[in-house]
Amino acid sequence: QYKVKFETSCGDFVVEVHREWAPKGADRFHELVTAGFYDECRFFRVVPGFMVQWGMNGDPSVYAKWKDKEFADDAVKKSNTRGMMSFASRGPDTRTTQLFINFKDNSRLDGLGFAPFAEVVEGMEVVDKINSQYGENPQQPSIEAKGNAYLNAKFPKLDYIKKATIVTEEAPKTETEEKK
Repeated sequence: QYKVKFETSCGDFVVEVHREWAPKGADRFHELVTAGFYDECRFFRVVPGFMVQWGMNGDPSVYAKWKDKEFADDAVKKSNTRGMMSFASRGPDTRTTQLFINFKDNSRLDGLGFAPFAEVVEGMEVVDKINSQYGENPQQPSIEAKGNAYLNAKFPKLDYIKKATIVTEEAPKTETEEKK
């Protein structure tokens, strides 16, 4: 497991990733954070009482390199309750880069295959205050084509991630340690 700090325009929050909950999701997230993919990403879909979503890189050329790298679903081992983070998808085995954090108990999403792999452990009050004034208005095809240029022009008050950084990482346990 490891922690990731999100430095955002409205404050910082930290998520703790649990690989045993959803190993494929945890591994892809690690890969994306290490690559700097989430830096400067806008929180483009904020639905009060439901969730906040992000994960379309603001540079269309960067996003293009990742948008079709789909990976298989993980089994749902934890529930989509308040503060839990999952990958968004368009259906079975279509996860790529987009994430969401639940504002409330959304356990109804569990049966749809959304597998939480992390939880907010510091700063949920920051997540709660992410600007929701634009709701679901930013259009993903326009974000894909024009990135932050589109978002900054049409939705200038969107909150965003300045930087996402791995702040702690536990060494993998050996087989002997796991049996203890």
